[in-house]
Amino acid sequence: MKQYLLREYYELCEGGICQDFLTEAEKLQVKNGAMFLTGVMQRADAKNGNGRVYPRHILKREVENYKKMIGDNRALGELDHPDDSVINLKNVSHMVKDIWWDGDDVMGKIQILDTPAGKIAKDLINSGVTLGISSRAMGSVKESQGVTMVEDDLQLICFDLVAEPSTNKAFMYMTEAKNKPLTTKADKLNRLLNEIVGEE
Repeated sequence: MKQYLLREYYELCEGGICQDFLTEAEKLQVKNGAMFLTGVMQRADAKNGNGRVYPRHILKREVENYKKMIGDNRALGELDHPDDSVINLKNVSHMVKDIWWDGDDVMGKIQILDTPAGKIAKDLINSGVTLGISSRAMGSVKESQGVTMVEDDLQLICFDLVAEPSTNKAFMYMTEAKNKPLTTKADKLNRLLNEIVGEE
């Protein structure tokens, strides 16, 4: 029931960050021009556009490891998706601020940085472009019955902003909290949140 309520809450926010997904400090940053995006970043136990399947237990381990990088403010990503195991600081466009599970989906919140690549990303988003996101990782794969399974030696490096994500519907959406306060939906959102808390 809780997963259903969370999904309904997320959909009610139109696939983007509701004000409730932002910390108080982030809300102030948004008012001063900062840009945060949220959306599906990866998915477990489902074939992606590259034909790969990430088993949940492996992806769960890597997500937990990645949370440590988030806590250290080192979870950086690039604009575009290079074939490189090293994050090039000159191409960094964003920093992942949070990551969590919603069913089999790995959800994430990122902040677009005021770097040259970040400014390009902001210009694209402000022009109406919807950006995708894709994980960059190292590790081996195994072919099994027409499916490419990611092996246990997977090492998640980062999440990059891309035009075409390999994970289905892995697109990032911008908060509209600074321009479009929740009014007509507020009561329903509060009821949903109360139900979610009641499920704890």
